[in-house]
Amino acid sequence: MGKSERLVNLVIALLSTRQYLPVATIRATVLGYDRSGSDEAFGRMFERDKTTLRDLGIPLEYGQVSDLAETQGYRISRAAYELPDIDFTADERTALAVARRLWQDPAVAAATTGALGKLRSAGIDVDADQVLTEIEQGTTPLAGGDSAALATLVYAIDAGRRVEFTHRPPGRAEGTVRRVRPWAVVTHRGRWYLVGHDFDRDAVRTFRISRIVGKVEVKAGGAEADPPADLDAAAVVAETLSAVRTAVTAQVWVADGRGHELRRAASSARAADRGGRAGTTLEITVDSWDQAVRTIASHGADAIALDPPELRADVVAALTAVATDGVLEAADPMPSDKEGR
Repeated sequence: MGKSERLVNLVIALLSTRQYLPVATIRATVLGYDRSGSDEAFGRMFERDKTTLRDLGIPLEYGQVSDLAETQGYRISRAAYELPDIDFTADERTALAVARRLWQDPAVAAATTGALGKLRSAGIDVDADQVLTEIEQGTTPLAGGDSAALATLVYAIDAGRRVEFTHRPPGRAEGTVRRVRPWAVVTHRGRWYLVGHDFDRDAVRTFRISRIVGKVEVKAGGAEADPPADLDAAAVVAETLSAVRTAVTAQVWVADGRGHELRRAASSARAADRGGRAGTTLEITVDSWDQAVRTIASHGADAIALDPPELRADVVAALTAVATDGVLEAADPMPSDKEGR
């Protein structure tokens, strides 16, 4: 019998009694001590086992066997030994769900499945399909490139290193090289964002990770731009994405008999033909960029964003995503001066 099996037997015995077990009883009843030989050999073995259990964090208690006897013994208090019920807040369950979506790469899929299985066996619901808090229905997992970029950024954050990458702002064909000390990566409305110090602009910037083109390269340096102690990366992203023009006037063409939702939102309208189809050019005040992109794109060829160019580019991008992946994804709000996009 090995030491591990003997220790398990000892723990079971000490957990199974409310009274303190004297050493003589432990030696006689716990399988594994019967071959200890002399009293001295048993004493040394038992002392080593007690030390091992305490090192493992198992709360051994020592006390008097009964009020009528002066004999001392040992036990393990079940209340002190057992772990409390596992419970997660809504934010913690969201983090677990996000992690599940992230670690769907085949290289780590087995570990992910095992971890989720252990949590579910403990009665914890961490199913990402329930659309927890920050995860919108219909959000797709990260693409392979996004996962690779995210993994590199997480490493750079942990190592306190600077990174360089090419970032393509919305509505532009070409990207720009950015030199950033990454501070944190967070999710917002189902998308991943990087928060960090942009060395070229000497300011805090946010970057949507899916707009990173190519590889993220880890460089030396970055300690001179460590994150502030009170950094709230989620708040930085939310503030950045909300720092947009509160009212943007857009021009949208809608075919006759179509786009009634857009027509109701229009402040003015004039007849206009496009591609041989009769229709109307609407002037619409856009309060929610995300909703406008989704609404216009949902009408397909019956609605065309004309102006501003950023709106047109994001509608085209949304329609392209449908043609490629079959998923209609909403664009981000229009980039503000604070956003590194």
